[in-house]
Amino acid sequence: MFNRISLFILTNIAVLAVAALVLNLLGVDRMVMEALGEHAPNYTSLFIFCAFFGFGGAFLSLFLSKWMAKRVTRTQIIDAPSNPTEVWLLDTTRELARRAGIETPEVGIFPAPEPNAFATGARRNKSLVAVSEGLLRHMRREEVRAVLGHEIGHVANGDMVTLTLLQGVLNTFVLFFSRIVGFIVDRVVLRNERGLGIGYFVVTIAAQIVFGILASAIVMWYSRRREFRADAAGARLAGRGSMINALESLKRNYGRGQSMPESMAAFGISASARSGIRRMFSSHPPLDARIQALRSLSF
Repeated sequence: MFNRISLFILTNIAVLAVAALVLNLLGVDRMVMEALGEHAPNYTSLFIFCAFFGFGGAFLSLFLSKWMAKRVTRTQIIDAPSNPTEVWLLDTTRELARRAGIETPEVGIFPAPEPNAFATGARRNKSLVAVSEGLLRHMRREEVRAVLGHEIGHVANGDMVTLTLLQGVLNTFVLFFSRIVGFIVDRVVLRNERGLGIGYFVVTIAAQIVFGILASAIVMWYSRRREFRADAAGARLAGRGSMINALESLKRNYGRGQSMPESMAAFGISASARSGIRRMFSSHPPLDARIQALRSLSF
């Protein structure tokens, strides 16, 4: 199943990994580091180099996000509605988008038995909102409308773009500090004084993996905070009661006190709080916390 945030992060990691491999194979990384300083790198120049590839990887992931989401989920775009449900889905999305101040996104349905939905796209006015067959089957229309409001809230709030900017900053620091660590180990620990040795490349790759994992935790923290804003948007667009009922419906479908599958996280579905490491890497807050936030929300 599909996880919008995880797909974006994995795409970003893949882009950076391919870029690092190509740079190493072509000797670019070695030339850059050696050109920046024989005994210590020029930190300003190195930071600019890392920022170029860090933000480049993040924005490339953003521009690929809609294309990849369609293919991963096998979403079928509704160009010409073929039944009353599709007509209602298009009309409802159009109305909510107009109220949110954005252009109507592409609307699609993807094959999945569980209630699920996602929104993605590089631009607010060129986005995609898709719902699962299970969502249409298990939820009442007012609840589906609230889910659509939640996803349109993500689009209107510019969550994918701000996520990309955050990821670009984190990528920059991951690339920067991994190379600093690799340089220090190569020169100080391994005492290599003749250019950059194999120790630099091994340590740089290992450090990039470790720092990348820590950066992912920050992205997930940010994602959890944005889910509350998207819930509030869904409540404003479709009604607080409908938004709460949609979340309660998910709890009824999957059982109280149990964690939802992580694959459901495209809509932010997580029934119970996680603890420790798992909670750090959860892209969405618990359902109970979201329902409580909605109940205490004041418009």
